[in-house]
Amino acid sequence: CGSHCGGGCSGCGGGCHSAPTIVGPNVGKLCKTHYRGTLNDGTVFDSSYDRGEPLEFICGVGMMIQGYDAAVANMEVGQSIDIHLTPDQAYGYPNPRAIFTVPISELPGSEELSVGEKVVLHTGSGQPMQVRVSARADSPITFDANHEMAGKDLNFHIELVAVQ
Repeated sequence: CGSHCGGGCSGCGGGCHSAPTIVGPNVGKLCKTHYRGTLNDGTVFDSSYDRGEPLEFICGVGMMIQGYDAAVANMEVGQSIDIHLTPDQAYGYPNPRAIFTVPISELPGSEELSVGEKVVLHTGSGQPMQVRVSARADSPITFDANHEMAGKDLNFHIELVAVQ
């Protein structure tokens, strides 16, 4: 987990665990990849091609989801591959403890929020945490801190553009 998966393991909905060591010639190097991420139904959820800029990351240090990192670790510049990742190789599984309900009166401004909106709340220690409004009534509001891709199989078309 890391920058690509929403800012560290706190955003992975409990799916993070000590990942196996990733090995390959690109580990520890700055890699640039173009990619297209799709769900099993073909829906594109993210694409560096659409932004016109490759994604840059240091391979094998946890900046990327495990399955993506492991694939790039063994690629050669100019190579393209298609991979399928299960939730344990991607954003993990939803953690029911990451869903919580609070009275709207305890969060000034939350009365304007609607289901599906994303907001940043702060933990008791002051750490920012991105959450999504998952349910809302007159008084309580329910937030989900799981990554929106938690529990999903993901498919990636990856093209290794450069390694430094």
